Order: sequence, then C-alpha cells, then structure tokens
Amino acid sequence: MANIVPPGKFPSTLQSFQLPYKNLIIWQKSIEFASNVIDQAENLASTRKHYRLVEQLEAAVTSIPMNIAEGKGRYSTKELKHYLMIARGSLYETMTLLEIFQRKSWISKTDFLQLNQQAIEISKLITAFHRNLKVE
Repeated sequence: MANIVPPGKFPSTLQSFQLPYKNLIIWQKSIEFASNVIDQAENLASTRKHYRLVEQLEAAVTSIPMNIAEGKGRYSTKELKHYLMIARGSLYETMTLLEIFQRKSWISKTDFLQLNQQAIEISKLITAFHRNLKVE
C-alpha cells in the first residue's frame, strides 16, 4: 500500500479520466430527470406522508441512470441492451407513479406535464440507442 498517490497528486492521465457512461446524453438527461422527480417527491401537496409510494418513486427514478451506467460498464452489447430495457421499464414505472400523484393532486398538472416531456425524450433516446446497438 506504500505506492498510493497522495491526495491531490494524481498523474495527469487520471485527472482527465472519466467513466464512459458519463458521456452518454441519455445518462445525463436521466440524472437531471431523477433530480427533478426527487424534488417533486420532497414537496408533495398532501397532508399525509406517503413514505412507501415516495420510496418506490425514488427507487424507480434513480434506477434509470443506474441501469444505463451499469449496462455501459458491461463487456457485451447484449448486456448493455438488456440494461437499457430495464432502464426504460423503470422510466415507465416512474411515470405511472407520477400519474397517480398528479391524479391525487399531490403534484400539479404543469409539473407532471414537464416531467412527462422529459420522460418522453429519455424514452426516445433509450429506444434509439438500443436499436442502433448491434449485438456481436
């Protein structure tokens, strides 16, 4: 363990290294979407705390970028395609919960429609990326 680089003293090649999934537009947009959804979950217009539903929403929305990242970290295109479909399923789960929240008036119609637009864009990006990947 004596060869550990001191904090702040990384070789220049390590300083410029970035994990490959961070370059994916779908990952970047899904991170932004997750942040926006969590913001909504923290400010529900309800007198009750709906812990189970909020936890399910947060799990579903964070699963989107996590599965994109995990798929990108795999060694085969087949696995990446599989994780992209899991991410898309989590996106649909998220939107189903948000639809329920909007129908219960826990989030506004305007906020729901904004999140829905983001979800549509992410869904299209996931589908296009998935279709363009050729399985080896």
